[in-house]
Amino acid sequence: MLDRTAASATITIDGDVVQAFAGESVLVAVLAHTTRLRTHEVDGAPRAGFCLMGACQDCWVWLADGHRIRACTTRVVDGMAVLTGPPAGPADA
Repeated sequence: MLDRTAASATITIDGDVVQAFAGESVLVAVLAHTTRLRTHEVDGAPRAGFCLMGACQDCWVWLADGHRIRACTTRVVDGMAVLTGPPAGPADA
């Protein structure tokens, strides 16, 4: 259970500045501010994670620097910039 007295963290989600709790999962932070985690690559359906323990690959999102992370197992840190779709740039990045 997350301690709601935890320090707040300012992060961006797709460029929008939001407040989250330091240490909560990126999945929780994103879903607290929008209706989906990401959009499925094939059919465009909204996705919100599936197994919630880092085993199913359904919660992959990106950081602004291009690194992919699992939203369900990655903890929020102040200044984090999360992208729910691939970052702009070369296709092989």
